Amino acid sequence: MLHALTLSLQFGKLNGAEIHRAALPRHKVTRWLRSALASDAEITVRIVDAAEGQELNREYRDKDYATNVLTFDYTQEPVVTADLVLCAPVVAKEAQEQGKTLQAHYAHLIVHGALHAQGWDHELDEDAQVMELRESEILARLGFDNPYTG
Repeated sequence: MLHALTLSLQFGKLNGAEIHRAALPRHKVTRWLRSALASDAEITVRIVDAAEGQELNREYRDKDYATNVLTFDYTQEPVVTADLVLCAPVVAKEAQEQGKTLQAHYAHLIVHGALHAQGWDHELDEDAQVMELRESEILARLGFDNPYTG
């Protein structure tokens, strides 16, 4: 079943923004999100630089570094509402280190964030295994390799 999705795709001030924009065409971001959703959703995906990513992580998670994706989930029912904030330089560095395309890594992190927005977590090992399996299944359907092997 295809769920309704209202998507706001935003790009903050970025060096080399064109490579991130090219990796994130709106129709693909929409497809990735829809593939991970179990209900209708209103989601903002914002691509930021390291300074904005670090500031948000420090302010909301008390962690003073930029991380790959932050999920701000507001409601899960009847509509999922959330903001996904992805830090472009961190995502690019991780993709290179992991031997993935930038687009494949963004797809994984967007699916990961969408699952978080619906209440999935990976704090406990058992939960992490279940969440990783779900991510791998979704990404396989989208034509991407398992992000946890390789």
